[in-house]
Amino acid sequence: MRNVVILAGGSGTRLWPMSRDDRPKQVLPLAAGQSLLRVAYNRLLGLVEPENIYVCTVGAITDVVRKELPELGPHNIIGEPARRDTANAVGLASAVVARNDPDAVVAFVGSDHLISPEEEFRAAIEHGFEVVEARPRSLVTFGIEPTHPHTGLGYIERGAPIEGTSAYVVDRFREKPDRETAEEYLATGRFWWNSGMFVWQASTVLNVLDELLPESAARLREVAAVWDTPERDATLEQIYPNLRKISVDYAVMEPASQGKVDADVVVVPMPVHWLDVGSWAALADTYEADANGNRTDRITLSCLLDSHDNIIVTDDPDHLVAAVGLRSHIIVHTQDVTMVCPLSDGERVKDLVAQVQSDHANYI
Repeated sequence: MRNVVILAGGSGTRLWPMSRDDRPKQVLPLAAGQSLLRVAYNRLLGLVEPENIYVCTVGAITDVVRKELPELGPHNIIGEPARRDTANAVGLASAVVARNDPDAVVAFVGSDHLISPEEEFRAAIEHGFEVVEARPRSLVTFGIEPTHPHTGLGYIERGAPIEGTSAYVVDRFREKPDRETAEEYLATGRFWWNSGMFVWQASTVLNVLDELLPESAARLREVAAVWDTPERDATLEQIYPNLRKISVDYAVMEPASQGKVDADVVVVPMPVHWLDVGSWAALADTYEADANGNRTDRITLSCLLDSHDNIIVTDDPDHLVAAVGLRSHIIVHTQDVTMVCPLSDGERVKDLVAQVQSDHANYI
C-alpha cells in the first residue's frame, strides 16, 4: 500500500515572531490565505487514498493540526511529545504505518514547501513509488534543479543513471556550501538541491535504522507495538523525549549512500519551482514587489518614503508600518512583538529567538 506522511514538526524559528511554539509556520495562513499545511495536504489528493495520508507533528499542536485538516482520521495524526529531529520522526511514522502493512511504501514530504506545477510534483512522487516497488532496498530522495548558487540548502551529487528509470545513484550529499562552492556545484551540472523528501519501504528504513541507530530503532518499535492500545501515550512520553536527536540525512541517507548498510540511495529529479519557506527572505519571494523593491503581504498597510528592498509584514490590517530612508531590512509586526532586522542577517533570526527564549520566554 502506498502512503504519504507530511512532516510538520518544525518550529519555524526563522519566521518568528509570526511563528510561535503554539502556532508554528506550517499552520499560519502564509500561502495566499491558506496554511502551508493545508496546501501540502491538497497537493497529495489523487496521489494516494485520503486514509493513507498522515501528518507527523509535535503533540502540543495536534489539536491545531486537527482543526486545520478535519478530514484526517484520528489515527492519521502522529504526535511527537518532543522534537527529536527527522530521523526519529520518519522512524516513528514508518513503524506506525508498517504495523498493519509490513510491505507498506511510504513517501515523506514537507509541510513548509511551495511547489509548482503540482502535477510535476505528483509525477515525481509517483515515480519514486515505482522505483521503490521495483527495488525494495532503495531509499529514494528527490533532487531539485538549482536556479542559483543557494548557500542555505544542502546539495545532492548524482552518479550513474539507473536503467529503466529517471533515477540516479547518489554519489554523495553535500552540506550547505559557501557561495564560491555553490557556484562550482552549478557549473558541473551534477548537483541538485536536496529537497528533504523521501520514499522507501517502511521495513527497509526500519532495518537500516536497526543497523545505524540501533537503540532508537528498538525503542521506536516498542512504541509502535502499543500504538493501538491504551498504553500508547504513556509509552511514547516515556521513550520518545530520550531518543538521540539526529537528522535523517546524518543518521540514514549519508551513511547508506556510502555503502555502510544493505540499501542503496537514489535520487529522482523533481522538475518543479520549489520554495522552502524557511525564512522571511524566502517567504517574501511569494510577495509582489513595488517599484522600489519593497515586498509586503496582502494585508500589510505601509507607508514607505525613500525606502528600498525591504520586507514589511504585519498580522494586523489596521496597523500602519511607516519608514523613512530604510534599505534592505525586515520588519515584522505582531500584536505583542515588533522585530527589525537587516535583510543580510535574516538567517540570524533563529539566534535572536534563542536570546528571546532566555530573556523573555513568554514571547516564544
